[in-house]
Amino acid sequence: MFTGIIESTATVKEVISNGSNKTFWLSCPLGKEFRVDQSISHSGVCLTVEETRENSHRVTAVAETLEKTNLDTWKPGTVVNLERGMRPTDRLDGHFVQGHVDTTGICRKKTEKNGSWEFRFEFPKSFAQLVIEKGSVAINGVSLTTFDVKKKSFSIIIIPYTFENTNLKLLNEEDMVNIEFDMVGKYINRQFSL
Repeated sequence: MFTGIIESTATVKEVISNGSNKTFWLSCPLGKEFRVDQSISHSGVCLTVEETRENSHRVTAVAETLEKTNLDTWKPGTVVNLERGMRPTDRLDGHFVQGHVDTTGICRKKTEKNGSWEFRFEFPKSFAQLVIEKGSVAINGVSLTTFDVKKKSFSIIIIPYTFENTNLKLLNEEDMVNIEFDMVGKYINRQFSL
């Protein structure tokens, strides 16, 4: 379980295809603190650390993960948001994020707003019931608040700190992002759909 508050970014150093899976070596300042079997959110995708070396760690994404996320587009040089799992004693500064990406979306607009940044994201209409005005969403693992919600799009505003300390600063229009909708909203939606 995560909160959507990013601790660090990492850079993809190597990508290895293994059948229908892909293995990634990533480098980051927190790398020496990681341990084998630890679950870490990588741009919103929960992946298990398989091996560590100094400031680097290795993770593998299976075909299911590659199909539902933007990990298949990662290549050496790609910058990834990282968050370690939440401890039971931590404050919940963001919202409950599982690291189970629901779908991908496309950045349709990026606008500088005199010190902050506004992004507009488009997503598959089949997920429309999971997005509400002033609701929570995780974009590349970052906990954010939605506004100007339409049937298949929404906007978010990013403060300077989040912009500078996540990979969102590298997003351009037409880039693909990972989206995880609010877990509580998904459970409520499920109850009403039975």
